[in-house]
Amino acid sequence: MLSVDGTDFRVAKSYEKPYYSYKFKKSGLRYEVALCIKTGEICWWAGPYLPGIWNDNMIFQDGLVNYLEAGERCEADDGYRGSAPLYAKCPGVIEANLDKAEMQQRVRNRQETVNKRFKNWAILSTPYRHKLLEHQTVFGAIVVLTQLSFAENPLFQVEYND
Repeated sequence: MLSVDGTDFRVAKSYEKPYYSYKFKKSGLRYEVALCIKTGEICWWAGPYLPGIWNDNMIFQDGLVNYLEAGERCEADDGYRGSAPLYAKCPGVIEANLDKAEMQQRVRNRQETVNKRFKNWAILSTPYRHKLLEHQTVFGAIVVLTQLSFAENPLFQVEYND
């Protein structure tokens, strides 16, 4: 009962192919974040990964897939088509039912809301100019702070029937 998505953050680094993020057309680092569909809580994050080498599906296969129970699938966007239908439910791959498609889109929209909230923190909304080895620690702290902020500023609820 998870939704999963990758999110990129800018780093101040001259062009090197492994760091190249197609989202920014500049250097960045990529993380994967998963939310509980029922509660909206952040249940998983992994990274950083080099966006010029690792796409969302490769990151998913490298980590979260290994923790899913037999038959368990995650709601995901098109970046995870390579894992559908075995591990991911992607738009247009499984469900043809319009009601289910709208419900799945609402789950993905909430996931994007969380990604946007990470970027409310200036250190992640601008190019990161500190030691790259510390980026993971910074991101981890912001994940915790973002999760704590849900108490005062909750995410919208989603109705979900598997």
